Amino acid sequence: MAFFRGLTAVSRLRSRVTQEATALGGVRWLQMQSASDLDLRSQLQELIPEQQDRLKKLKSEHGKVQLGNINVDMVLGGMRGMIGMLWETSLLDPEEGIRFRGLSIPECQKVLPTAIEGGEPLPEGLLWLLLTGKVPTKEQVNALSKELLARSSVPAHVYKAIDALPVTAHPMTQFTTGVMALQVESEFQKAYDKGLSKTKFWEPTYEDVLNLIARLPPVASYVYRRIFKDGKSIEADNALDYAANFSHMLGFDDPKMLELMRLYVTIHTDHEGGNVSAHTGHLVGSALSDPYLSFAAALNGLAGPLHGLANQEVLVWIKSVIEETGSDVTTDQLKDYVWKTLKSGKVVPGFGHGVLRKTDPRYSCQREFALKHLPEDPLFQLVSKLYEVVPPILTELGKVKNPWPNVDAHSGVLLNHFGLSEARYYTVLFGVSRSMGIGSQLIWDRALGLPLERPKSVTMEWLENYCKNKAA
Repeated sequence: MAFFRGLTAVSRLRSRVTQEATALGGVRWLQMQSASDLDLRSQLQELIPEQQDRLKKLKSEHGKVQLGNINVDMVLGGMRGMIGMLWETSLLDPEEGIRFRGLSIPECQKVLPTAIEGGEPLPEGLLWLLLTGKVPTKEQVNALSKELLARSSVPAHVYKAIDALPVTAHPMTQFTTGVMALQVESEFQKAYDKGLSKTKFWEPTYEDVLNLIARLPPVASYVYRRIFKDGKSIEADNALDYAANFSHMLGFDDPKMLELMRLYVTIHTDHEGGNVSAHTGHLVGSALSDPYLSFAAALNGLAGPLHGLANQEVLVWIKSVIEETGSDVTTDQLKDYVWKTLKSGKVVPGFGHGVLRKTDPRYSCQREFALKHLPEDPLFQLVSKLYEVVPPILTELGKVKNPWPNVDAHSGVLLNHFGLSEARYYTVLFGVSRSMGIGSQLIWDRALGLPLERPKSVTMEWLENYCKNKAA
């Protein structure tokens, strides 16, 4: 669903409608929230019945409509191109890129509230948008920011669980351990154990999701400081917003870094439901596992080299280029190094995408940030050269459907510029961000009563026999 259509008859909301021209010259109607209600949960409570009715109507009127054909390549190729999941919060178009509730990243940058005039969107605003389909006011975002801060206290046993691990354990291992330790606080599990109507499942899920999102920055920053800063943690600053406070607890207070963290968290929140982490969280959640269990599972998927770990590998690879060729690398030297990487059986990290067929808009907005704040940074200049060099080589190779850079090609360079140079930690930042998208969808999964997922699997023998019978 792009945006929720209308409000219930008893709605207390007052909306004003504005028009935003899209890149294609059309008109997109945005529903802007009034400040009449600052409570996110109460707004959801009014929206849910309408969307439940909408889903029932969709099933009753169109339940038998076919959505396409499945071929053997899809089954053997990671289910690419198969429509098999309802994911409300975002939609990924191969040519346009990601849209959050119908809004592109540039549109979000234009309409979502910011901390400073002309600055980057506040992640709290995107969280509101993902959950309600509506663009919030600054007052609503401020209220949500304060609510998350009020929920952010982390029990002592969580830190003890992390401390039980070797300090050399990968940051994602320590982070996921912290999330699992938070699970004993699950409101959903407590309510389910006492007996709860299915129609109310979304309510403790909402509590868990908001608590989880709120507590991740303290846990994540604790992991960072434990591994890289001799365990000297930094207390939260109650005057700061979500992303800025996260940056502060990590130890970075440069105003430009605060803006970068706001942009980073916002653009990494969600990327529809088919990617490994989102799909995993959705699948585990379909078993009525609580949000902590579901998100911990999602994090374990995110930690893989073909998913969230890629942003770590990009910076490592870029630094290896400099180590071999020097800082003043020429275009020809760069081409030679790219070919050397490919001929060794490796990939050039940060290029290509399983769905996108153009430059990732998340890459583009980070490039704009770099041009504005760090145009002379040597690593940024190298990334710019890679943008010119790599796509033609990958196209010449003829083995990739998308030779263009993705979000991971740029994020590490920006973080490194402001001093966050520990690439092993980057996936944790990704994980904190992704909690907003996965968590929002988990709430709607429970509100809409989506069922246990159980796709059909087959063996190679079954496929061989099926294909032979089909050809006969």
